[in-house]
Amino acid sequence: MSKPIITVENLSKSYLVGHESAQRERYTALRDVISREARNFARKTADLLHGRQIVEGDEVEQFWALKNVSFEVRAGEVLGIVGGNGAGKSTLLKILSRITEPSEGRVTIRGHVASLLEIGTGFHPELTGRENIFLNGTILGMTRAEIRRNFDRMVAFAEVERFLDTPVKRYSSGMYVRLAFAVAAHLEPEILIVDEVLAVGDAEFQKKCLGKMSEVAGEGRTVLFVSHNMEAIRRICTTGIFLSVGRVELRASADQCVEGYLSKSLHRQRTHSVQFFSKDQNTPHILRIEILDEAGNPLPQPRTWDYVKFRIFFYSPMRIKSGSVVLYISTLGDSILTLCSTAPDSACPITIEPGDSFVDCDFPRLMLSAGSFVIGAGLAIPNVEWLYHQPHAATFDVYARDTFNSGLAPASARYPVAMEHFWHMPKPGELSNLSARRDVLQLRAE
Repeated sequence: MSKPIITVENLSKSYLVGHESAQRERYTALRDVISREARNFARKTADLLHGRQIVEGDEVEQFWALKNVSFEVRAGEVLGIVGGNGAGKSTLLKILSRITEPSEGRVTIRGHVASLLEIGTGFHPELTGRENIFLNGTILGMTRAEIRRNFDRMVAFAEVERFLDTPVKRYSSGMYVRLAFAVAAHLEPEILIVDEVLAVGDAEFQKKCLGKMSEVAGEGRTVLFVSHNMEAIRRICTTGIFLSVGRVELRASADQCVEGYLSKSLHRQRTHSVQFFSKDQNTPHILRIEILDEAGNPLPQPRTWDYVKFRIFFYSPMRIKSGSVVLYISTLGDSILTLCSTAPDSACPITIEPGDSFVDCDFPRLMLSAGSFVIGAGLAIPNVEWLYHQPHAATFDVYARDTFNSGLAPASARYPVAMEHFWHMPKPGELSNLSARRDVLQLRAE
């Protein structure tokens, strides 16, 4: 087997963070202030002489943005890196791009690297779009021949033909970003490092950016891609890394890493009951949701196409003549799959009596593929400020079923809806009839 194109071994990166001490909040004598400032001056002087980072503040804390990170990337692999804010994703990409040096560990890269970390870096506001294409392309590592070869495609991609010879300081923010991405997207390196670039421009341009990233990945180049767009990670990437607090939480397929990250960011619910918490007990609110079978028994492991009953318990301190109870089911990526209401038509509300109560929402065949989903509920009272809802209260799991007696029961969270369907293969006579009809259509067309 060939050597990995990127090898990361025990990589760590630390920063020094300064804090103001609590002494500044209370009264201190002049001699205390002079003594404290003298100590700070001595510390900063020593740091300067030893080439260390100079930190403002009375107290200095060591913060580890990355700690003992190790992984390998093979040539042609498209690696998605996911994690919450502050997980260390951008720090990792900056080290791989040789922008920042690690504190510990080593990185071995075999190939030419191009980074797309901050779109628009290197643009000069006084220069025209044409001039900035050559300037920015050179900064990103492209030769003049490469820029000329890709020039027309960059301009067409950015859709700025009419304003190509206008200074970019007169561009709208969307035009500016489109041109910057167009230049960076046409790099031709062996390794492309991309950090959250699909959150730019309008919806149509984001779709175009996603298509371009898929095209780059399909050319066999190695791509490291960071994004908070989980659907983009699933679509583009084959493998993934889930970072949490500077450490590798999971190294697996892109789907598994996305599900691991989203599941951890939500409260994982593994029982048949989802508990709700209300800040104000004196207003109508949801108490809990129980997941039951058709007979009303607890169903901790619902499967695809099971009969599932969602029993929604709620409380109201008063009688409400016109209200409704709402049930949400969403993907881990926050896409609502279904919204069920006791009053789908606002002209048909229900009456909510005071005290504890519940309603059942029954699904005769739960059309969800195996995977994790988000459940939530709410109370809606028209024309009243009371509207209590939690569309993303907790997660619950749907387990696999061999739906078509094929001997297989695959997990398919990427395709969350399991619609009942059948296939029909044409008989030989139907195929011959189709050929005859095609011949007739061709004669008529002539």
